[in-house]
Amino acid sequence: MRPPFARLLLASEHGEHDAGAEALAFALAVHCALPLRAVLPLLSNPEFEAVAPQLAARRDAEAARARAALQLEAQARGVVLELRVRRGPELYAEIVAEAREAAAELIVIRRRGRRGLLANLLIGEMVSQVVAHAPCSVLVVPRSARMWQRGVLVGVDPGAPDVGALAQAAALAAECRLPLWLVCVAEGAAAAAAAETVLADMLERARARHGEVRGEVRAGRVHQALIDAAREHAADLLVVARHGGANVARAWIGGTAQKVIGLAECPVLVHVTAAAGSRR
Repeated sequence: MRPPFARLLLASEHGEHDAGAEALAFALAVHCALPLRAVLPLLSNPEFEAVAPQLAARRDAEAARARAALQLEAQARGVVLELRVRRGPELYAEIVAEAREAAAELIVIRRRGRRGLLANLLIGEMVSQVVAHAPCSVLVVPRSARMWQRGVLVGVDPGAPDVGALAQAAALAAECRLPLWLVCVAEGAAAAAAAETVLADMLERARARHGEVRGEVRAGRVHQALIDAAREHAADLLVVARHGGANVARAWIGGTAQKVIGLAECPVLVHVTAAAGSRR
């Protein structure tokens, strides 16, 4: 059976905050018996580097050490690793470009990076931009997270249910022999009946793909309801959908999705449809 993702791309600067993403990317490659492609993005400012070449040399030396460390990790795990260093003024743009060139089906990336002026953000600015512009699904991984072992939970939007996100969640649950929960959040009593109808349809679709499926409708704020459900069901992978192209995604990532990604205790898989991801 074909694994849920056949082409993986790890995006990492090999810092302390990348540890969870790196561990999970290697674990996925081992579990699915796949090679792993990785991109190490470096900020590049030719004018500044011409004035201060010693800084550029130090950055390149750090990148070389990161490459060597990742290659050693790959050898230890028996993973074939293809790693590229990409330089540019926007780190997210280099990651997205690499994903397009590699025809990646999943980008694995950290949740937050170095602390600084934007440290209060739920997710890093670079990560937010990657999720907004990615041509494929993105797995956002907290620093201490590891491969899921207990269950998969998918959030179902009653106003725009995403069959692709459901299929991806069901495939992952089936591949790992884990239970799958569907949670549909109704914001207000008037929306509850419609949410029940949507959930019933999505449950039928899910059960055609995977045997151990349950579902429920919850009320309240969407991000909190999903996070609470994941905690109560001990799910250690949460799947949500990214709707629309890049312009829609930029607004969407700033609201409910950002809160789900930023506050969840487990990795969050943001499903991106091929049509949405193909747009610039």
